[in-house]
Amino acid sequence: MKRIEVEQRTIFIGLAGSHGYSLNRPDSDYDYRGVFIAPKRYYLGFDSIEQKDSGWDEPGIFPFIDGNPDTVIYELRKVLHLLAGANPNVLELLWLPTYPILTDIGQHLINHRKLFLSKKVKHTYSGYAFAQIKKMETHRKWLLNPPAKKPIPSDFGIEDEPPLSKDEINAFLEYLYLLIRGKIEFLEESEQLYKLLTADIDFKGILKQYALADEALEYSQNLTNSRKDFIRLLQKSQSYQIALREWKAYISWQQNRNPARAEMERKSGYDLKHGMHCIRLLRSGLEILQRGEVIVDRVIAGDVDDLKAILRGEYTYEQLMKMAEDLVAKMDICSEQSTLPHKPDLEHINGLCMELVEMQGWE
Repeated sequence: MKRIEVEQRTIFIGLAGSHGYSLNRPDSDYDYRGVFIAPKRYYLGFDSIEQKDSGWDEPGIFPFIDGNPDTVIYELRKVLHLLAGANPNVLELLWLPTYPILTDIGQHLINHRKLFLSKKVKHTYSGYAFAQIKKMETHRKWLLNPPAKKPIPSDFGIEDEPPLSKDEINAFLEYLYLLIRGKIEFLEESEQLYKLLTADIDFKGILKQYALADEALEYSQNLTNSRKDFIRLLQKSQSYQIALREWKAYISWQQNRNPARAEMERKSGYDLKHGMHCIRLLRSGLEILQRGEVIVDRVIAGDVDDLKAILRGEYTYEQLMKMAEDLVAKMDICSEQSTLPHKPDLEHINGLCMELVEMQGWE
């Protein structure tokens, strides 16, 4: 859809990111996030759209997003799925301090924002926090022990034939995942395992992220009727591709780092921005479990100065990790005590979706 078509059906746009958290600096970007409701052909026809995240140099209605690459406007159904899943980056959109654009329909959605809060936030907020820790640990490893050279196939025992490509590896692992899922789909005693592998965790993503363990090779060979030498080449190729991916990420990190951020990272021994967001996410998840609301503005939450202290490097890596560990322990306790439902009411959310579409109208 063209920009102007999206803006004509936009129900709200909020100022997110560092400005929403009151953690912005003079040079901080403006991150705008919003929601629009697609017209009839996207609901009843073949067309589909989930979000508009480019094309802001096209003619439009809202001048404040002209040419701003940090703008995303989600289609209603996409955003409702993310909200129901307790996605931290999307949940906060209904609690932002500032909405440059807010229609009556957008306000109606915001009025129902507590409908999306559930104990799932314990897992999603801690999961997003751990993703920040993983980035921090990767950068810390590069700081303390940078890769010596670009990996080559022979480093992984691949000599006589070329390594499998990323696409070849992913195609095989997709097949392996489907076979594993099929093995347990109709076994009554494996119902919880099936749910775990298909809904609760990204098992397919884990298969593709890590090389197959030695103890899994024989089972994978038998399940897929593969040759033993192919399975071993698959494992070696996975290890090579993972190392190559890390090397490319390391080079990109070196070349694209903000100089001031790189200097602070060198002095402190870890990425301060990732550390700050880790703590912010854990505290936000804890607040939701305790208070039943999302506090985006960290001035209101009362920890803006503390988060800025993390950004200034006033906490050591060890202190930050201890802080994160304590917050996770608190979330475990508060999740048990919280009055929030275990999961959102999807039937109610589905009704709200239809209600909002009817309010907007098809044309």
